[in-house]
Formats: sequence, structure tokens, C-alpha cells
Amino acid sequence: MTALQSYALDNWVSPQGAMSDVRSAITGETVAQIGTTVREFCGVLKHAREIGGPALRALTFHQRAKLLKALGDAIMARKDELYELSYNTGATKTDGWIDIEGGAGTLFAYSSKGRRELPNDTILVDGAVEGLSKRGTFVGQHVMTPLHGAAVHINAFNFPVWGMLEKLGPTLLAGVPAIVKPASASAYVAEAAFRIMIEANVLPKGALQFIAGPIGDLFDHLTGQDVVSFTGSADTAERLQRHPVIARESVRFIAERDSLNAAVLGPDAVPGTPEFELFVKEVVREMTVKTGQKCTAIRRAFVPEAAIGAVEAALKNALAEIVVGDPRAEGVAMGALVSMAQRDDVRAKIAELGAEAKIVFGDPDKVEAKGAFLSPVLLRCDKPDAATRVHEVEPFGPVATLMPYRDLADAVALVNRGNGSLVMSLFTHDPSVVREVIAGSASFHGRLLVVDRDCAKESTGHGSPLPALVHGGPGRAGGGEEMGGVRGMYHYMQRTALQGSPRMMAAATNSWISGAPEMREGPHPFRLRFGELELGKTLITQTRTITLDDIEHFAHFTGDTFYAHMDEKAAAANPLFGGRVAHGYLLLSFAAGLFVDPDPGPVLANYGLDNLRFLKPVKPGDSIVVALTAKSKSLRNEQYGEVRWAVAVTNQNGEPVATYELLTMNAV
Repeated sequence: MTALQSYALDNWVSPQGAMSDVRSAITGETVAQIGTTVREFCGVLKHAREIGGPALRALTFHQRAKLLKALGDAIMARKDELYELSYNTGATKTDGWIDIEGGAGTLFAYSSKGRRELPNDTILVDGAVEGLSKRGTFVGQHVMTPLHGAAVHINAFNFPVWGMLEKLGPTLLAGVPAIVKPASASAYVAEAAFRIMIEANVLPKGALQFIAGPIGDLFDHLTGQDVVSFTGSADTAERLQRHPVIARESVRFIAERDSLNAAVLGPDAVPGTPEFELFVKEVVREMTVKTGQKCTAIRRAFVPEAAIGAVEAALKNALAEIVVGDPRAEGVAMGALVSMAQRDDVRAKIAELGAEAKIVFGDPDKVEAKGAFLSPVLLRCDKPDAATRVHEVEPFGPVATLMPYRDLADAVALVNRGNGSLVMSLFTHDPSVVREVIAGSASFHGRLLVVDRDCAKESTGHGSPLPALVHGGPGRAGGGEEMGGVRGMYHYMQRTALQGSPRMMAAATNSWISGAPEMREGPHPFRLRFGELELGKTLITQTRTITLDDIEHFAHFTGDTFYAHMDEKAAAANPLFGGRVAHGYLLLSFAAGLFVDPDPGPVLANYGLDNLRFLKPVKPGDSIVVALTAKSKSLRNEQYGEVRWAVAVTNQNGEPVATYELLTMNAV
């Protein structure tokens, strides 16, 4: 048994005064104690803002991404310690895998995205340059920069590791320090995982703080530069969001809360089809994984009226195979709820649903052991149109309600009565069903999973939020978004519209733009190493005239004998060309021939083109010239870095005929 500590101002702080017991969900024995540790939170926030924030903002996105990988590695290296603690929350080994290794995997995913999708810089360019004047001397550019505050993360009990790390990934990558507040019932697992990250000794001072116990006057000291990210019940979210400081200071508040997620069996998925079997399997899995204590778990299962008897029988048969017991024991598929209080709450919610639905499997009052165990409970409501509680009450445990629908429009209407969810699943092999459901219901859900026989083997399932996709939902689900790839960072950053001259915008963003100064003197840009190459370094090539022989040779050599290149009469009738024209890819090839420096040098590889556009046809007899300009650079490792080149191809009249961005890897 341990007294849980907080980590504030880069020191571990023990609780003082009265403490509460945190008990094992399996045995009821006390496994930890929790009490008041920090009493003055003004200093905690100040430390984050003045020490952690500047240190993180001084790092580039790539450097922050490497920190995330190091934290994930630290968790994985000591995962067995966390598994052992996790058992006392009632979690099986599979439940723990989702929480512990899933959490580390989220850090790895954000680390990878940070290095692949973000610049090796501290400012993120958001979108294209906006021209604001006729002569191009006044332009606009949106940029994203980290907030100068702290992120307050208030987490739920069900995923003490993953729930912490899925918030920390985008927060730290954005460059914002975090203050983590875990739920008391599983805080001992969260504290152990947090301690592992601190002991990895890779983070700057002030980057992370941890509060075990009450948060006291923390909200009183928040400002518009801070963010609150909350996961938990709707009641708690509403109370926190109504705090006067949240409104007065316009503090960003991200909420992920109660969600009556649904699964729909398509009208085509009759008994005997793969989709029918997949539906049954998924509903049972969502009822029993983590003992149903998942914000994404299926609470309402809608099936065609004609199939409800077959679905009920199949679900009951599958649920009868679920072994409930000590999660350490061989063969156990479902452990306990996190606490006796949670079990009592689920029982009360089942009783409330009993006014509209009947229990067709399970007995919520039958207890096989002294811990917080509960059998899976399947209810059936035959008149969901007339019901209200089944669309409003969420038993946060191994409980689902089976309901019939008349037709697809009725199914959509019933699903939407949940008033917003994190996820909905649709089991069908009919594309027309998918289109109708998306049109009618997508706006009510943060994620919509379509399951059929084609994707089932690789599908991650209804209840699996992924780092690359949004985790959140509208309405009842809280209206917030977490993760979603690099979008997740934007909650912790400010979008600012910069205005000024191209020269100033290029300097501000470390990215050359049209109209900014060019440097044409000196050696060929391909002769310069990564560190020697300055942004704006430009090569203007010689001209090359495009002949009819060039076009025909290219056509026969490549096999691209499209009529616009080979048939004068047909090409003349084309409203876009008015006669034979050169291939776009011929122009790219000739452009490369004009600017490439052939001898071995710092340019190691050309690995792609972005934003290619063909702007004006080139006809036989026209000539082209190329402007190649170093646009941006991003160091990848000690050996090489990425260079992005702006390429503009113009004709003999100075008119642009093609533009694109060339990507090369250049030796350091």
C-alpha cells in the first residue's frame, strides 16, 4: 500500500492530513491511499508557464517528437510493473494491453507524425499564402504557435495510462506543458506510469506535473492561454465548464463525456451473413472488454424487426461463454468493475432502464465473488420509439440494450436520439445503406465505423480510438475532439493571421514565398550542402524550345498517344487546347533537364513532387524556362535533410505554364 504522491515544481509531494483508501476491485483490500498534496496551485501553473513552456517552445517539432518516442520507450520497458498494478482495477491482460501498450503506441504514433508531417521548426505554417494586393507586395499567411499557458488534463478512471498519454501526445508535440489529474479509483496506476516518464529523465523541467488528490483552487488561476481537457461524466464536465474563470477568461475547454454509442445491423445483414456474425461478436466484445467501462462501448444495439429474435439468441449464446472472475486467472474473459461504488451505480442504472426494457440475459444482483464483479447484462426494449430512458441513461458497465427498427429511416432516427456520441457502428455489405446512414446520422457522431466482410479481419473495432482519427463527439458526448493526427495539436496552439511583405512573411515562417528576395549569384544550388543552402537561392535556367518532333517522340516512347498530342484536328476541336500540345510530363522532364546538375554532389535523391499544376498549354514552337528556388529546409538526421524547392516553368511570354514543389534529400 502506498500513499500516492503528486509531482509539482519538479518534486514529489506527499499527502498531508486525512486520506482516503483506494481499494482493489478484485479483493476489496486497500491498495493505495490518496489525499491532499498541493494546496496552492498558483505556483504550479506559474512553474508550467514560466519554466516548462519556454523550454518546450524552444524545441522544434522534431525534437518534441523524439521526446514522445523516448517516453513511449520508457513505458514499454517497464510495462510489466503497470500490468501488475492494472489487475487491481479489475482489468484483464487484454484490457491492460489496450491501456498500457495502447498508450505507448499513441506516443509512438504522434512521434512518427511529428517527424513526418511537421517541419523541423517552432512555427507551423497553416495553409497557402493569401495574396492581398494587386502587385503582390502585401500578403497574408496563417501560422500556428503554442499557447503560453498550461494544459490541465483531467482524466477518467477507466484508462489510467492510455487516457493520460493520448492527451499528452498532442500537447507536448504542440509545445505546451501539462498538469495531469487522474481519477482517484485508478490513480495508483496513473501515478506509476507518470513516475516512469519522469524517471526517464528526457523532459525539460516544468514540462509535466501530476496532481494526486483534490485540485483545490487550480481553476481560479487559469487564463486564456491555458487549456482544460476533461474526460468523465457529463455532470462533472458541466460543473467544471460553468466555473466563472472558464467563461471570463475564454479558457479553452475540451470535453469527452457520457456517450450512448450505438451499433446498427443493416437490413441486408440477415442471419447467416458474415455481417450478422460480426455484429454479434462486436456487441459482445464491447459489452465485456474493460467490463464495459469504455466511453466508446456499445450501449444501444439496433436490428431489423424481423431479426431481433435471432440476434437475441445469438447474443445470449455468446455471452454465456464469457467467464467472469479474477483477471489473473486462466480463461477469465471479463474482470471486475473498478470499484464497489461503480458496481452500485451500474446496478442503479439497470434498474432505471428496467422501466422500459426487460433483462434477457444476466443477473445484476448475482455476485460470484467479494470484489466489484457483475455479470454481463443484456436488455431488450421492443418499443424504442416510445422509450426515453434507453436513449438517455448510460450504465457504465457490461450492459447493452437490444432494440428493433422498422426501416433504415427509423434506425437513423433512433440512433440520433442519443443526442451525440463518440462512435456509431454500421454492419452492412450494401453501399447504398452506408450512404443513407451517413447522410442521416454522421453529424451526430465523432466517428462512424462501417464493418463488413471485406475489412473485418483488419478492422480495429468499434471501441478503438486511433491516434490518426478524431476521438470525440458532438452534443451529449461533449462537443470536443482529441487526437485526430496533427489536428490534435491545434487545441493547444493559436492560429494567427500574419500580414506583411513577402520578405517579412518568408523570414517569419522560414519558408520562401513568391515576391521574397532571391539569390541568383554563386554556384548552382545543387552544389551547396544542406547547411550551406540559403532559402531564396534561385537558379534561372536556359530556355528550351518544344518541337513537334519532341512531342511525337515522347508520345511513342512513353505510349501516351492521347489525341491532344497526336491529332491536330481533334486537338483543335478541344476547347482547352485549340491544337496539338505538349504532354505535361514532357514539360516536367524537360524542366528537370534544364535545372539538374548531373555530377555527384550534395543532392542525394529526388523523392517526389507536391502541388503540381499545369496552368497553360505549351504548343510546338513555344519555349520554356525554369526558375528553381530553395523554399524550405527540414533537417532529418545528422546525415541529410529535406529541401523543398519551388519550381516555376514559364513560356517565352513570361506566362506560367506549370508550377510544383520538388522534394530532395541533401547531404548535411
